[in-house]
Amino acid sequence: MKPTHIEHVGIAVKDLDAAIKYYENIFGLECYKIEEVPDQKVRTAFFLVGQTKIELLESTSDDGPVAKFIEKKGEGIHHIAFAVNQLAPTLSSIEQKGIQLIDKTPRKGAENMNIAFLHPKSTFGVLTELCEKS
Repeated sequence: MKPTHIEHVGIAVKDLDAAIKYYENIFGLECYKIEEVPDQKVRTAFFLVGQTKIELLESTSDDGPVAKFIEKKGEGIHHIAFAVNQLAPTLSSIEQKGIQLIDKTPRKGAENMNIAFLHPKSTFGVLTELCEKS
């Protein structure tokens, strides 16, 4: 596996609207999309910086993964996402190399991407997402 680029950096926030204003007012970025991903219990907002995106994540439920992350670690960087080609075979290859997968098969994520997460216990503490355009 060789990623094509960093697809995005995910940042967990308590208040999506306030965080959007920060990135717009301080950095002059434009939020080009807000999307809810119900099965992940999250609302997302996207900004493009060069080829890389910033993805803000606000939990839509107190028991959602982002809410649990914020409760445990506070707001901040949640994950890094790499763009890959052929996600399903990439996951098999990574698992064969001893990396613990959160998702053994790709699932739908924001922006109609196929996504899968690698467990931070196997990635030096960094929640890592792999993304593929569907």
